[in-house]
Amino acid sequence: MSVFEDNSAGVPPPHKLKDVDLFSPGAEEHWYDAYAILHREAPVHRLPREGLTSDTDAFILSRYEDINRVVKDPLRYTPITSLMLEQMAAAKTPPEDMDYINMMMVSMLTLRPTVELWRAHRKELTDPWVGPGAERHREMITRRVDALIDQLPSAGEVDFVQAFARPLPQQVMAEVLGFPESDIPQLAAWGEAQVMPFVYGEGHLNRLSDEQLAAQFTQLDGFKEYVQDIVRAKRQSPADDMISFLTQVTYSALDRKLTDLEINGIVYAMVLGGLETTQYALEQQAQLICDRPGLFEALQADPSLLRTFIEESLRLRAPTQGLSTRLTSQDERFGEVDVPKGSVLHLRWAAANIDPEEFECPMDLQLDRKAASRHLAFSAGPRVCPGAGISRLEQHIAWTRLLERLESMSYGSDNTFSHQPGIMLGTLQLNLELVKAAK
Repeated sequence: MSVFEDNSAGVPPPHKLKDVDLFSPGAEEHWYDAYAILHREAPVHRLPREGLTSDTDAFILSRYEDINRVVKDPLRYTPITSLMLEQMAAAKTPPEDMDYINMMMVSMLTLRPTVELWRAHRKELTDPWVGPGAERHREMITRRVDALIDQLPSAGEVDFVQAFARPLPQQVMAEVLGFPESDIPQLAAWGEAQVMPFVYGEGHLNRLSDEQLAAQFTQLDGFKEYVQDIVRAKRQSPADDMISFLTQVTYSALDRKLTDLEINGIVYAMVLGGLETTQYALEQQAQLICDRPGLFEALQADPSLLRTFIEESLRLRAPTQGLSTRLTSQDERFGEVDVPKGSVLHLRWAAANIDPEEFECPMDLQLDRKAASRHLAFSAGPRVCPGAGISRLEQHIAWTRLLERLESMSYGSDNTFSHQPGIMLGTLQLNLELVKAAK
């Protein structure tokens, strides 16, 4: 059964533009039906009075050309997080009066409020560990992958999410950052709390109710103090991990070392972005393989195809489908649609990735597609996802070893293929029938 079949417990797929609501309960089961309608009828789709204020609008962009233009120009299309930081600075809110999430946002953004600082932040602080420098983790990731495969039965049915796709990025990120392995369950719980807005938040702005916010703060209780304790310990006795590195490095853009709170903010961002994306990518890749007879054997026979397979899977099944991340700083025009200054832009990366004007046969997985990595699953431009490098490496090593060590893989029983709510494309369970290869 394909992930795109009707598993929405009675929620019908949209047939006309008036039926399209990407953010209603159950909409995640029919996103790709909605994208086809948006491409055809409204590639710039207005959401009346859904801007940051009640007198402004939001616009869903689904065309590759439009989104690519926006993400590569953060000066013209203002990041909403930067605007929020400016508002906090203007209000002179003291740190002791901020909630933890806002404190983390402030600490992250003080390091990268301009394009130049964003580039410096990535080049000096994150690239050596989760960007191009992620190659340093190849042996560790391979060890983690093999250990998880060792725990799989020689033949039988397993929940691929719980047995492999979920624990792998948790274990990798903990080791990269320098957290004890015994703390992974608690770190996973904190990670779930961090992404609550993107799972349970309402509308395109992912707003939580007061009750949900209170629950999130309760679940995050202790995380800041936990990281601060780790940071202090690493300052005294640095090791070969990212937090130790962050305690020792001199950030050239500010000509000083990082504060504890700034390191805490970077760690918060790493946990926020380093778990869910890779989990859902691996889970969706398993579905793509099971949906296509002969693909497992083709990848086994020619491992050089894996790199394109991973890029095509990210294009076809973007883990993060879209976010409202930008504000127009001036009046704009996208295609035939005028977009006023001060409008929120919801960038629907998943729709851009299957834009028929950009990709030939966009719904086909083509192992010979040229420039396959030009998709927008990790965004693009100066604010591209900093952890794209390590996520790609995890995916490549995971499937390299799975294809080497498995004889076959197919769907197991009792799969509903129902997706979690929110803006991530992923199922929380995927039962697979696996047979290990003879040693």
